[in-house]
Amino acid sequence: MRHKEDLSDTQQMINPAPLARRNAASAKSEQRIRDILRVGREVFAEKGYEHATTADIAQRLGVSEATVFTYFRGKRELCLRVIEDWYDEIIGAMEAGLPKDRPVRAQLETFVATHLRLFLIQGTGLCALVLSEGRSKGQVLADSLLPLQRRYTAPLMELLARGQASGEVRSDLPLRLMRSLVLGPMEHILWEAVGQQERAIDIDATAAALVGMLWSALAAPEAELKALRELKIALRQALDRA
Repeated sequence: MRHKEDLSDTQQMINPAPLARRNAASAKSEQRIRDILRVGREVFAEKGYEHATTADIAQRLGVSEATVFTYFRGKRELCLRVIEDWYDEIIGAMEAGLPKDRPVRAQLETFVATHLRLFLIQGTGLCALVLSEGRSKGQVLADSLLPLQRRYTAPLMELLARGQASGEVRSDLPLRLMRSLVLGPMEHILWEAVGQQERAIDIDATAAALVGMLWSALAAPEAELKALRELKIALRQALDRA
């Protein structure tokens, strides 16, 4: 009986437990997926959706095209996953970067600057891809990008809602209209920057100027009057100290 137990222990040492093998295989698969997504982002950013191929991605990664198809059914699914992961990064950065203890106008300026920076500095190629594929009906990715676009505008909607609740943002306009008022000019800036990549823009200055123009339309009248009164008091105090 003891001999059988010893033999069983020896077999377990020679043949690892199935769970351990599955965990190792799973970790290897997860790393492979991360590698495909990383290289896929590079290729789609450089070539756009139409000209990128799974063969390009496989060759750059040093694997067979069949390996790519093991994890993704085709170019469309892979590209959507690349864009989805990119949107997750953008949403996380915008949510983490908003200074919620500051006035809504300051938060809005941070939102606009962060948005422009992530699109233009860290993701110009993907920005061009989303603008070209996601804004035109009939494009391969257009319908699938709509849920992602709603997700990435959610932090702005929440910011405007907080502004309405605090009395800083006017409450007589629907949130969707104010969202379009903010995103419309930003999209135009992105289009222009993507089309003229040699022309760099000052992102912080652009964000400040844009919010300065938009705020007169977004701010609650009472909030504007309060800000003017506070400015008047501050100027008077500065003159008294002079």
